[in-house]
Amino acid sequence: MPLATTRRTGLVDQVIEQLRLLVTSGEWAIGSRIPAEPELVDALGVGRNTVREAVRALAHAGLLEVRQGDGTFVRATSELSGAVRRLCASELRDVLETRRALEVEAARLAALRRTDEELDSLTETLRRRDAALVAEDWESMVRIDTDFHAQLVACAQNPVLTELYQGFTEAVLASVATGVAMDNAAACVQHVSHSALLDAVRDHDPEQAAREAGGFLDEQLDRLGEPGEHTGRS
Repeated sequence: MPLATTRRTGLVDQVIEQLRLLVTSGEWAIGSRIPAEPELVDALGVGRNTVREAVRALAHAGLLEVRQGDGTFVRATSELSGAVRRLCASELRDVLETRRALEVEAARLAALRRTDEELDSLTETLRRRDAALVAEDWESMVRIDTDFHAQLVACAQNPVLTELYQGFTEAVLASVATGVAMDNAAACVQHVSHSALLDAVRDHDPEQAAREAGGFLDEQLDRLGEPGEHTGRS
């Protein structure tokens, strides 16, 4: 997607929109470094200050991340995702508490709104995840488990909830991997079973689905202890 020379009115807004489109379309992938400032100045036909202001605005929105001495990198594909991605550096307890807030309601809504096709997809994903678990293929298990939760949230048929969770995926992946690392292989099988959750969604039982979604996260939170217990935080 080539950059187009901008008109001479509303330059900053025009540059912001062009750069945002390159990010949201995937032309500039998450984690990639965007062109250096001189390249953007030449391509857009604007001054350095205009480019800097546009980049600063997108960094403030969470789409870009400016790393001094290293360049500017794509952080997220939307302002909402960018805001949520800041949680990825939070402690595990903070991530689990946020997961609980999102996933419990998502499970409840999924039990009410899921389609047969979505249920089939959930069932197959859980089957693959459990196969990886039995094989002790922890890398695959973590990835597929994260996919299962994302699919479950999508079954809630709530676009805002889905967008929130998509922006939170990196933190979910990290929390799943950390949870697996906390357990030995035998305990892991017990702690991460989602069969009852899937059954509740299949049976259109929203209250049971919510209990199951919150239950395994509560177990992980209990194992972490109270806030500050291990970190010395107040």
